[in-house]
Amino acid sequence: MNKFSPVTLPGAEKPTLLVILAHPDDETFGTGGTIAMYARRGVDVHLICATRGEAGEVDEKYLEGYHSIAECRMAELRCAAGKLGLISVIFLDYRDSGMSGSPDNHHENALAAAEVDEVAEKIVEQIHRLQPQVIITFDPSGGYRHPDHIAIHQATVRAFEMAGDHETMTLPQLSFTPPQKLYFHTMPKGWLRFMVWFSQLVGRDPRKAGRNGDIDLVSISETRYPTHARINYHPVVKIRDEASACHASQGGGRFRSGIFAPLQRLIASHDNYMRAFPPLQPDERLEHDLFENVR
Repeated sequence: MNKFSPVTLPGAEKPTLLVILAHPDDETFGTGGTIAMYARRGVDVHLICATRGEAGEVDEKYLEGYHSIAECRMAELRCAAGKLGLISVIFLDYRDSGMSGSPDNHHENALAAAEVDEVAEKIVEQIHRLQPQVIITFDPSGGYRHPDHIAIHQATVRAFEMAGDHETMTLPQLSFTPPQKLYFHTMPKGWLRFMVWFSQLVGRDPRKAGRNGDIDLVSISETRYPTHARINYHPVVKIRDEASACHASQGGGRFRSGIFAPLQRLIASHDNYMRAFPPLQPDERLEHDLFENVR
């Protein structure tokens, strides 16, 4: 595959990738390289963002000109979407649930408190409308165990199962082909292990990472998921970095310069995926294209 070789499918279908995540910035910090790569290969890439990131912590300096945290984070997402090449961003209008144990978990519209089937039905409606061949979401632990990440993972899996059921169709269509592949994005363990080592080196507790000390890097780095696909996005690293910088209120762009920049680029120039569907066959090799064998 050369730098931007197009994705082509048999027949008249347009190659379409649907990314289903929880908050503004998830699309860039997690799957930004994959999105940018496929957008430049001619794939229509759409994003479903379940919340507007209302519970995120934002320094006052980033809120100048905005009426709320949600408004700020939506503006940052629009900036990143333009950089990455997303065709559309669809919000499900749930509220950010915050980290585990926070009061935001109990908000009446919190994503993590919503019924899985209710969220799945909203996703199915978009699947029927967009007709993606490939869908991406979080791994079962939500990357770093954020309640919203886990909730949207569960809803996406359910929606994938429901998508081929004609009784769930809400839009009249002459034809509909259910999505063919479902992938879970998994976090790069090499980078996490380095962060654990470095935290210990400088006297910090890697089990109490993050702004609020509620992220256990050690436990996360020890969680293992198989890698069935690896997408090398080195040709679009700079584009991913530009999109990351859009999310300034969430620390985007902090690794673009400084002593860790070369190491971060070396370790994080590919995205790893676990393939949930179709099931892996014993003789299958590692995939390097999420559209491989798509009909």
